[in-house]
Amino acid sequence: MTSSHAPNRNFWPDGIRLVLSVSMQFEAGAQSEHNNGAPFPPLAENVPDLPARTWFDYGVREGIPRMLDLWEKHGVQVTSHMTGQAVERNPALAREIVSRGHEAAAHGQTWTPHWTLSEAEERASYAANIVAIEQATGTRPVGFNAFWLRGTPNTLSVLQGLGFTYHIDDLSSDQPMTTMVNGKPFAIVPYTLRNNDIARYGAEGPLTASAFGQELKDEFDQLYEEAGYRRRMMSISTHDRIGGTPARVKVLGDFLRYAKQHPGVVFMRKDRIAQLALSMPDVPVKDL
Repeated sequence: MTSSHAPNRNFWPDGIRLVLSVSMQFEAGAQSEHNNGAPFPPLAENVPDLPARTWFDYGVREGIPRMLDLWEKHGVQVTSHMTGQAVERNPALAREIVSRGHEAAAHGQTWTPHWTLSEAEERASYAANIVAIEQATGTRPVGFNAFWLRGTPNTLSVLQGLGFTYHIDDLSSDQPMTTMVNGKPFAIVPYTLRNNDIARYGAEGPLTASAFGQELKDEFDQLYEEAGYRRRMMSISTHDRIGGTPARVKVLGDFLRYAKQHPGVVFMRKDRIAQLALSMPDVPVKDL
C-alpha cells in the first residue's frame, strides 16, 4: 500500500504491530422462549419451543467446551461476555472459562432488551449480572456488552457508577477509543458485525464456514498492512451455540494458525485493551 504516512511500529507497546480481540459470548440458558434467533419457524406464544431449547443447550454442552480447547491449543486468551442468567444456570462452565485464563465480562442479567429499561432497571440488571459472575468465577467484570449493542442514553453513566471501565457497543473504528462520562475517561473497545458469527451465519446460514474463514484472512491482511502506519485492532466475535460447531471451530483454528505466523501479532483480552486505551498516547476521544 502506498501511503504518505511515515512507517511507525510504535502504536502499541512492546513491539506489537496488530492486536486481535476475540469474544466468546456466553448466552445459552438465558434466552427467551420465543423470538430468540433459533432456526425454527415461529410458534404460538403459549407453546414451548422444545427444539430451540436444545439448540441453545448445544452452546453449553459442545460449543463453549470445543472453543475453550481451541483457544488453549493456540495460546489465545479471549473475553467472554456472560449473561447473568446463563451463568446462574451453568456456573461450573463460567468458572472453567475464567480458570483457563479468559476474561468474564458482563452482558446484562437476562435477554430483556436493554433499550426498554428505565435507568433504575438498567442498574439493577447490571448489578445482578455482576453478582452472578462474581459468585461463579470469583472475578468482577469491568467490561460490558448490551443486548444487540443497544443500550440507552443512561447506559455508560450507569456502568461507570458500577465500576465498569469499558464497553464494546461501538462499530465506528478499528482501534480502541475513549469517551468522557461524567467528566472521567471511559474506554471503548470496538466490536464487529463483519467478523461475527451471529451476524454472518445467522442461525444456520447462509455463509459457509470456509467463506467466513477467507473473510477473516482478508480482513487480517488489510489491517496488518495498515498497522505499519497507524494503530490497528481486529475484532472477532463468536457465540456459544453458533461459533462452537465443528466446521466453524476448524476454520477458526486455521485462521489463528495463519495470524500467528505474522510478526507482531498479539491476541489480547478486552480488559487489557481497555487499560491500554486509557493509558496510551494519541488514543481518539469520541464525543457521546
